[in-house]
Amino acid sequence: MSIEEKGSISIHTENIFPIIKKFLYSDNEIFLRELVSNAVDAVQKIKRLAALGQYNGELGEPLVEVILDAEKKTISILDNGLGMTAEEIKKYINQVAFSGASEFVEKFKDAKDANEIIGKFGLGFYSAFMVSDLVEIQTLSYQDGAEPAKWVCDGSTSYEISEGNRTTRGTTITLHVNAESEEFLVQSKLEEILDKYGKFLPVPIKFGTKTVQEPDGEDEEGKPKTKSVEVDKIINTTNPIWTKSPADLSDEDYLDFYKQLYPFSEDPLFWIHLNVDYPFNLTGVLYFPKVKNDLDLQRNKIKLYSRQVFITDEVKDIVPEFLMLLHGVIDSPDIPLNVSRSFLQADSNVKKINSYITKKVADKLQELFNKDRKGYEEKWGDIGLFVKYGMVSEEKFYDKAKDFALLTNTKNEQFTLGEYHDKVKDNQTDKNGQVVYIYSNDPSKQDSFIQSANKKDYDVLLMNSPIDNHFINTLEQKLEKTSLKRVDSSVASKLIEKDELLESVLSEDQSKTVKEVFEKAITKPGFNVEIVGLNPEELPVTVTMDEFMRRMKDMAQMGGGMSFYGSMPDNYKVAINGNHKLIAKILETTDAEAQGKLAKQAMDLALLAQGMLTGAELTEFVSRSVELI
Repeated sequence: MSIEEKGSISIHTENIFPIIKKFLYSDNEIFLRELVSNAVDAVQKIKRLAALGQYNGELGEPLVEVILDAEKKTISILDNGLGMTAEEIKKYINQVAFSGASEFVEKFKDAKDANEIIGKFGLGFYSAFMVSDLVEIQTLSYQDGAEPAKWVCDGSTSYEISEGNRTTRGTTITLHVNAESEEFLVQSKLEEILDKYGKFLPVPIKFGTKTVQEPDGEDEEGKPKTKSVEVDKIINTTNPIWTKSPADLSDEDYLDFYKQLYPFSEDPLFWIHLNVDYPFNLTGVLYFPKVKNDLDLQRNKIKLYSRQVFITDEVKDIVPEFLMLLHGVIDSPDIPLNVSRSFLQADSNVKKINSYITKKVADKLQELFNKDRKGYEEKWGDIGLFVKYGMVSEEKFYDKAKDFALLTNTKNEQFTLGEYHDKVKDNQTDKNGQVVYIYSNDPSKQDSFIQSANKKDYDVLLMNSPIDNHFINTLEQKLEKTSLKRVDSSVASKLIEKDELLESVLSEDQSKTVKEVFEKAITKPGFNVEIVGLNPEELPVTVTMDEFMRRMKDMAQMGGGMSFYGSMPDNYKVAINGNHKLIAKILETTDAEAQGKLAKQAMDLALLAQGMLTGAELTEFVSRSVELI
């Protein structure tokens, strides 16, 4: 029986195709993803029907083909799936937005991009018109007695259904590519898109081209000739490792897959295989990379798939912020997707998945710590940044991580939070019962301060990662009666306020004289001089910035909403060690100029120790040093 019908697509509105083209123009490569994944769905459905005994015909090898014919300017997508009858074409192709035409019209008016349209209204197939002037479907249903059908549409709301010429079960969609989209008639471009979206599709995807032009000698006039060469190859791996059981995989399998995803990266430290089917379905493999200090370079390396179709590498709704530093793959059919399968909607499943991934990561780290602490400590340099980031940003992660997070001191010893508290509490508790953790963010620059602290048997932590400013604040909030001070925020004897302060040997008048000499020697504003009693072996002059003020200024520089502090001038304390013999020498000197030179020299040494002596001042200091020698 012959089929012939002409009609209009049921959308009850103006021509839909200009709308589709307008919204999808910036992301027009997704047409291939949509059509190929539809073809894969059709192949998987016939396999399921056969497994259920509802189809008894010959299945054949499952296959989807993409064929480029550059001469004819066509791209064809062929499958040996379910196929369609003429009636099914009318139902699934013609009735665009059958979920409600009025709703569709309302939605597209304000839509900002394609991702608010496609998929939600069953428009996946219609992405074909982003790149085509004419689209043709040739199809033959699996149903007994079905006749082949053909559907043609030129991008208006008019279509034509007639008898088709397909002789085997399945569907062929042929796109007649328009002039604006001829970039898609290039073999390498299509291969790139198929590799991006179809690398792990569960049905073999064969890519072929009928008109690759290769050199073929010269013609009679000596002009170069070309010949058409057919090329075809399977572009995907149908069973990627996340679809397999961990018991069936070796370390080599995981490392090979990582190299496939990130060809130029160092090997990961370790990985987690995700596999849950209740209360949501989720599989995947997450890798812990060697984290570099540039956090931005590390992000957006997790790829989201839905039934092995690549969706996006923007996974911030599913994966907690701090886990964005991980690499790997997540695959879940239960993540709700808007349009063109590209934008996530926050719902309860997304929140559950987010919590599940956080828990799995924490459990893995705890397991590594418990099983092989030495090995874990060796990896801490790479994973510490990531763990601290999690503790700062996720309450639940902090609660778990406090048992496996490590603090490292300047002697390269490592402690858990509990171990470190026990180590320093006896010697580093101030007169108010606060345990003071002393830290350095630049040991080479702050070496003299670290040595002074060590002389008092104080331990100094190393806090020099990009996240440590925030981590310090988190520790102060979480740890009971604990505060942190940078080693150069005060002289060693004042870092931890105790009752046993050493008195200065200077009289009141001598202190006043010394203070005046130094105030004259300091030419820049923002330096406040005070005379303190320190061990005679300590430096004669020490320049420090108060911990609170320095921390506020650091936060302001990092964009922490502290602009008031960021705009304030720097304010430093100049601690003059009244017990140092250089101060006695200044007092013994009657020549005011000589006093000034000594004071200036001592002050410049203190600035040099803080890395604050530069340019002309450094040159002057060097000249003065030579003169004094």
